[in-house]
Amino acid sequence: MRTDRRRGPARAGRAGRAALSVLAGAAVLIPLTAPAAAPDPRPAAAAAPAFASVNYAVAVDQSASLAPEDIRAEKAAASRIALGGVSASSHITVFGFAAAESADQRAVDPVCPRTKLDAAGRESIGACVGELRGRKKSEGTGTDFPSAIRQGVHELTSGTDPSVPRVLFLLTDGEMDVTDSEKYGDPAHREAEGERQLARELKNAAAANVQIWPLGFGPDPDQKQLDRMAAGGYQKGCVDLPSARPTARKVSGAKDVGPALEKIFAAAHCLRYQPGPSKRPPATLPITISPLATVGSIVVDKGSPEVTVTYTDPLGNKVPTTGRFADSTFELAGRGDTVEALKIIDPLPGVWKIDAKAPEGHRSLPVAVSVLWQGELRGSITMDPPSPQAGQKTTVTMRLQTREGYEIKDPADYAGLKVTGRLTGDGFAPRPLRLTDDGKGSDPTGSDGSFTGSVTVPKTADGALQVSGTLTASGLSADTRGEGGRIAPGALPVTTALGPLRGDAHPGGEVTANLAVTNTTDAPHTLRLSLADVRAGLLTVRPAEIVVRPGASATHEITVGVGPEESFGGRLDDGPLGIGGTLTVQDATDDDRTLVRSPVSVQVTPEPGLLDRYWWVLVGAVALIVAGVLLTLAWLRQRRGRRDPYGLMLHLISEDGEVLGVHKAGHGQKQWYAFDVAEAHSNPRIERRTHGPYAVQRSPEGGAVLRRRGGARTRLTASGRVPLTDRLSLALGEDSARPGVFDSPDAVPTGAPDDYL
Repeated sequence: MRTDRRRGPARAGRAGRAALSVLAGAAVLIPLTAPAAAPDPRPAAAAAPAFASVNYAVAVDQSASLAPEDIRAEKAAASRIALGGVSASSHITVFGFAAAESADQRAVDPVCPRTKLDAAGRESIGACVGELRGRKKSEGTGTDFPSAIRQGVHELTSGTDPSVPRVLFLLTDGEMDVTDSEKYGDPAHREAEGERQLARELKNAAAANVQIWPLGFGPDPDQKQLDRMAAGGYQKGCVDLPSARPTARKVSGAKDVGPALEKIFAAAHCLRYQPGPSKRPPATLPITISPLATVGSIVVDKGSPEVTVTYTDPLGNKVPTTGRFADSTFELAGRGDTVEALKIIDPLPGVWKIDAKAPEGHRSLPVAVSVLWQGELRGSITMDPPSPQAGQKTTVTMRLQTREGYEIKDPADYAGLKVTGRLTGDGFAPRPLRLTDDGKGSDPTGSDGSFTGSVTVPKTADGALQVSGTLTASGLSADTRGEGGRIAPGALPVTTALGPLRGDAHPGGEVTANLAVTNTTDAPHTLRLSLADVRAGLLTVRPAEIVVRPGASATHEITVGVGPEESFGGRLDDGPLGIGGTLTVQDATDDDRTLVRSPVSVQVTPEPGLLDRYWWVLVGAVALIVAGVLLTLAWLRQRRGRRDPYGLMLHLISEDGEVLGVHKAGHGQKQWYAFDVAEAHSNPRIERRTHGPYAVQRSPEGGAVLRRRGGARTRLTASGRVPLTDRLSLALGEDSARPGVFDSPDAVPTGAPDDYL
């Protein structure tokens, strides 16, 4: 059980550089095949990959001269390999190849003999790869595939353990060209002789159990020739699946060589490969590690050795690069070089964050991240009914789950899975069983991690019955599960029917289901209930026993309890978890005959916090606040509207009572409409003035208020007058009644800014 974690140039030149750079990536990835020897309490299958070591060789096409920058790339590759942190039990050979076009030339440059990849071996690899050099035209620049394959087979088979996988990676930017090679005979027949020798060397490779994985890059490689080499070597891969069979790949240019080789490496070594993003530093790059992973390597191509990287797990912890943290073991290779890889045994599943930083001047190249992993896939198998009669059809379900008993959320985690099954028993020959997860036939739901099929029990069946299923996937250890039963001798004395589980649960909570039981005999029967295929502490069932009275038919409530939060080790931080188990009901009175063996699934969600529990209080409080604000705004609006001068009809009255002019007031500024009397002695009229000596606004009690410059205010009633000058006075017209707020096209809300004019 996990413990809780704290939260807490030329084309040839470019191709040469790309080919050499991927050597480092391959060497860095090898740690996956041999985890550190730290003790682990879980079974060995959960802590160790399928192959503890690999003997592999890398053949690099040097059929064209290397530029000076290619030589520098070779030296950088030597450093990456030396710091690769590879398995101490694996071996590597690196050599370049072209063609020997005269008697004093040779086709192969064996720069690195087979070297055990312990600490001393990594040092020697770094020195010997530096001996790779660009070929001059006088040294032979053809492409001699037969010689390259012959060299690879020799290095991989001489004095090695035949039980250790032998893999040859062949990188080339061209097709076979031995037309200038004297050892292939007369010039007119050299091409045919090259083809004959290639066929012979491929046959030798197959006989020596050497897989060949070609990778072509650029426009020149011949795909058919690459395919021929892949198919000509040893075909049995690390697992009996098409994905593990040697395959040729071709990419358009040097920039694609790295990812393509990573995929080839994963397929040849039975690893799962997950590409991630690529960004220029500083950047945070997310990468997901599957819950099925038991050992994985986060590979970071930094572009520049000056880039520094930190690793953060899905719970937000910055993890160490060596040693143990919580339940995981860490080992970093390549720090200070262009490529580094963090190997993790028993990694925490979820989204990891890789933070890449770089000083000024080292931020032009992108940082790319990927993860390769091996894992363990488990399954539980059930029959329904578990004790069928001869001639009766039974439905078989094999449900996938992680090694910890959790259901698998992402179908990509088990892509390429091969599921095989069969039915065996007394009285009949074994029968194949087809299990699918396509949502057709007896499978109710597609891509849900449950593989279902139906089979009819032969009428000749008698006695014991066994159904078995095997899960096989590249990068995942195979798992075989069996379910035993007995042929029912007619009607069973006790029959049962289990209903579905009701509801979801939080840690420490529970869900229920109904179990209908009928006892057709005149004696009591004791039924025993149990849960299997689930990690201890995650799920429990009660009651443990049910006693069924003679002749009784009743429904009993079954309770499935969920373990406390600490049982999940922080996994609920990533959201709900599906926990799968198998509920079994056996009739202890009838020799423990299985009456029910049914898969159950419980969705567990995190315990809600205070906010989740009392959201309605918060919503109510917010609603009250909003209502109060709206009421206040309405009151202010009404108050402002009661004083808004808009619509007041200002009459300018002469001393003898004649109306000299009528002016309609606007909204004004701060609810005051300012004006002045123009040409008071000749042609008097009211005109709007922003800073005029007079201003009016409505009065809440009716009428208006006149404000004079200096602040003096006078009440103006609907029937009264207020003097403005010695000869002129102001009165309100009868049409000065309060208008609607939006009576005119130029009106604005009364809450408009005070400086609105």
